[in-house]
Amino acid sequence: MARQNISSGHPFESVLGYSRAVKVGNTVHVSGTTADGADAYEQATNVLAIIKNSLAEAGAGPEHVVRTVIYVTDMAAHADGVTKAHGEMFGDIRPASTLVAVTGLLRPELVVEIEAYAILDEG
Repeated sequence: MARQNISSGHPFESVLGYSRAVKVGNTVHVSGTTADGADAYEQATNVLAIIKNSLAEAGAGPEHVVRTVIYVTDMAAHADGVTKAHGEMFGDIRPASTLVAVTGLLRPELVVEIEAYAILDEG
């Protein structure tokens, strides 16, 4: 089965040895993604834009997403902003989703990380 590695061009990808997304067959796996922003909502919105671009490069869109996993560093402080952004992108699509509190992310100012899984239509 053909494999397509998708890069966002971030230097960490080659240093750490990962791809922003990987498409194999009709499935697309998008790595945990972070982005800068003033607050949780802005970070989540920016993360989802990166995910959307990665999906597009794989021939997919938000409508193909079947699952997301969301990590936040403080549920009480950040869940509302993050879930608002998630709902704006996936409200009618409604993928399976998990929201998990974690003790930290790559940099202290990052408060949300999101990964996504998509299945393309066969045919």
